Amino acid sequence: MRNDSEARLILPVMAPFYDRVARPMAHLGLRLMVGGLLVFEGWPKILAPFSMAIFTEDMGLYPGWLWSAILAVMQFVGGVLILLGFLTRPAALANGVMLAVTYWFHLAHPYGDVFLTADGLGAARAAGQNLFTEDGMRQLAGDGGAVFLEQVQFKAEGLSALWTVAAFWLAAFGAGNFSVDRTLLKREF
Repeated sequence: MRNDSEARLILPVMAPFYDRVARPMAHLGLRLMVGGLLVFEGWPKILAPFSMAIFTEDMGLYPGWLWSAILAVMQFVGGVLILLGFLTRPAALANGVMLAVTYWFHLAHPYGDVFLTADGLGAARAAGQNLFTEDGMRQLAGDGGAVFLEQVQFKAEGLSALWTVAAFWLAAFGAGNFSVDRTLLKREF
């Protein structure tokens, strides 16, 4: 008897491979990427847990020192939990919400002139070859940094959106086959 996934496949013979190999490996890869990036991004915040205090207060979260520390722990510890596949759903949900706020922040507060000013370009020109190659300086100064800023903004928005969706996907579907949740605990949160 054919299952639903076989019935929809052009090559139904591939169903066992997709079900037993491709799907679990893709799930594992996504979980390792999301968890690893959270750990990587969270480590500097763990080292300086109050460094985001002004930023969090600018977002309306008071007291900033408390929210800064909470975000540092949530990002780093949540990343470790996701990497291990332990309590994946709550860790991914908490970080998904945090990442959604980050995405909103990048949309609502584009870098624009805050990131690269006329004075900044002048300083870059004065520093000359110590900071940029000739081609780099020509590209940056040629349009006042507009293309550079557009690329930075696109990466901030695009990566935040992708990362948010990935975290919510893990919150919805859990840790996957190769995880502490499923292999040792035999259950998920």
